[in-house]
Amino acid sequence: MAGRRITPGKGINNELFTINLDSVKGGRIRKFCHMNVFDKCSIFDIQPTQTMKKLLCAIIVLAIFSGYSCVSQQKESQENKQAVDYVNPLIGTAATGFAKGLDGGGTMPSVGVPFAMTNFVAQTGENYMSRMNYFYEDSSIIGFLASHQPTVWMGDYGYVSVMPQLGTLKTLPQDRALHFSHANEVSKPHYYSVLLDAADNKQIKAEMTAASRCGIIKFTFPESKASHIIIQGINLNAEIKHWANDYTERLRTLKGYVNINPAQNEITGYNPDRMSAQIGPNLPNFKGYFVIQFSKPFTTYGTWDKQDVKPSSNDQYGTRMGAYTGFETKAGEVVEVRIGTSFISLDQARKNMDMELKGKDFETLVKSTRDIWQENLSRISVNGITEDQKTIFYTAMFHTMQLPREMSEYGKYYSAFDDSIHNGESYTDYSLWDTYRALHPLLIFTQPDRVNPMIKAMLQMYKEGGRLPMWPNPAETNIMIGTHADEVIADAYIKGFRDYDVDLAYKALMHDAMDPPLKDTILRYGDRDPWTDYEAQAGVTFFKKIGYIPVDRTAESVSRTIEYSVDDYAIAQMSKAIGKTDDYNTLIKLSNNYRNLYDSTKGFLLPRKRNGEFAHKDSLGKWEGFTEGDQWTYAFGAMHDPEGMIAMMGGKEKFAAKLDENFSGNHYRHDNEPGHHYIFLYDYCGQPWKTQELVRKHITENFRNQPIGINGNEDCGQMAAWYIFGVMGFYPVQPASGIYAIGAPQFPQLTLHYKTADGNPHEFTIEAKNISDANKYVQSISLDGKPLTEPFITHQQIVDGHHLVFEMSDKPNYNFK
Repeated sequence: MAGRRITPGKGINNELFTINLDSVKGGRIRKFCHMNVFDKCSIFDIQPTQTMKKLLCAIIVLAIFSGYSCVSQQKESQENKQAVDYVNPLIGTAATGFAKGLDGGGTMPSVGVPFAMTNFVAQTGENYMSRMNYFYEDSSIIGFLASHQPTVWMGDYGYVSVMPQLGTLKTLPQDRALHFSHANEVSKPHYYSVLLDAADNKQIKAEMTAASRCGIIKFTFPESKASHIIIQGINLNAEIKHWANDYTERLRTLKGYVNINPAQNEITGYNPDRMSAQIGPNLPNFKGYFVIQFSKPFTTYGTWDKQDVKPSSNDQYGTRMGAYTGFETKAGEVVEVRIGTSFISLDQARKNMDMELKGKDFETLVKSTRDIWQENLSRISVNGITEDQKTIFYTAMFHTMQLPREMSEYGKYYSAFDDSIHNGESYTDYSLWDTYRALHPLLIFTQPDRVNPMIKAMLQMYKEGGRLPMWPNPAETNIMIGTHADEVIADAYIKGFRDYDVDLAYKALMHDAMDPPLKDTILRYGDRDPWTDYEAQAGVTFFKKIGYIPVDRTAESVSRTIEYSVDDYAIAQMSKAIGKTDDYNTLIKLSNNYRNLYDSTKGFLLPRKRNGEFAHKDSLGKWEGFTEGDQWTYAFGAMHDPEGMIAMMGGKEKFAAKLDENFSGNHYRHDNEPGHHYIFLYDYCGQPWKTQELVRKHITENFRNQPIGINGNEDCGQMAAWYIFGVMGFYPVQPASGIYAIGAPQFPQLTLHYKTADGNPHEFTIEAKNISDANKYVQSISLDGKPLTEPFITHQQIVDGHHLVFEMSDKPNYNFK
């Protein structure tokens, strides 16, 4: 066999593995291994005897086939992986951004089913508005939290946490924190585990799984005379000083409650805290109820309030307080903690536990939650991509299935819009300024069964509070600007989703467009102002009267003018569809109001005063009037009217040149939603190959399989939805138009498995022939064998079609436009 190469097969990623046996250099035998089943190449260098040669040959032959077996097993393992197995919930959990000054993803590695009411998550720090409950950079855990915090810049509410401990009782978060290593952490959508470094160099293993409203946490203790579990029922920490968080009124008016029932091994209570309370209405009836049941009887127990520990106390009220239990444990003893949550009552929390946990042990719940995720994630299947790409893709899918969260509890729900209990189905935590752009259009494909219920939930808010939501958390907070429930409802209606009170929906949309909020011409309605009333379209009085929002009367005036124009365009499309011609004519005219802010001498949409003059820059050389950005951020913000923007800027060539300047000058920020459609605007001015280049560039640059894996805040599914549309090859630029702008698919094949608006199952396959690193340009497109001659496709074409084929090349097709 000397000098011969044995090549049994190929390894992972198609890498060739070989064995070379050569008798060279004085009879030395060398084994060169090029197998990725090994960590590195191994070299044996010996002077063999005859017996040793025979033995070594036998070992080598065995190594060949055992190595081949290992590779085969790895390949088989990968082939058996399902969509849920690719999800990495740690992506985006870092506080650190892609570069200095940029934000992290603001995600958390929670467990639970899609759109869960309660997220169960390891808590690495005290969370508040602008601080998530989990940051990847942290090295200790202070609790396992039943959380309702939707994103980093919004608040938690009605939360409760549990934390295991050994030795001396420590109750406050900073005192009870236990160190952990990410090397001992497992995070999946349906299961989380971590090893905690406890007292006396011992470790506690924590494992977590959950449904929608309830969870199970297992703690595996070492041998200990003093094992504890700490419950924190509310956490108003007056020592936290942060501009977005005002504790004054909450400390004055709120009191959480816990009760210990040792006979039942149970702790119950409620938490009335809402971290965003200062920017929302007063809700005297709001409470997050919890029932916590333990598998092990208490030996000791008590309550605590700040630094004050009260042994054998059964009840406690307070603003930073909780309870504790104590017992001896044997080595490897498991204590199971079951948690039920509710916004209705303690009785409802128990009913939720019956519905979700009864008859299920920990492993059964892990499996059932995993199965639910697998069914949801498999609604898009992908082929021909790397393992890393699958992880990024299915984690993005996971992130699009978090919010808005379920608020109803098996036929009932608490409404933060009238502080009362109602019958029905409900959702909350709509981040509409972000998610109307791509998330809600994506849910039409991936979650069609939830589209109508989510709209019904918003209409319930309208009936109970008088306005459609802007950013409910769970009460309205007036965060961000515009009434973008308008786009979500109108877009769904245009695409055939109409199982709700359409008359009520239209009335709610017209209320947004036509009826000003309280003291509209007096209040500025600044970002995160203390609550006065529903903001809706603040400044709409001026918008209708003089054609724009004046910078000297209403905050964020330029951005508001642009976004109200988009809102009114969307409502106009619904008006047209239901035959409200007069309303359509009025609204479509209002949708052009953004043009009144165009300063042709500067080439931007800029702030104007009430008297009609354009405003000057401030002392820092900046213009006022923009939301989270500047004149470049909103330069092409009128997404509803690309043709109007092109005409306004002097035609297609000048418009394209301005777009070029935007991208080449690094003005584009992919971490900021107002520009998410900008890449696709080249389709409208006859240069779609630039869209194709930029889609590849920004998918590659902005999404990674790492904790620092999302460029900027994930923003409640919007960033992930942009990525998924980008990968599919089309994007919903104009809300409620039923038209998608075509980009370029990024995978060889992708198939949507979904239900249409009428409930019929449908498959739609997108194929990119000849796609490669170099081949990023679209040469031609066909739908079911018929060529598409423009870079646009309608929703109806997708619903009626089956097979969208892109021919890809390394050169642009300048004739396809």
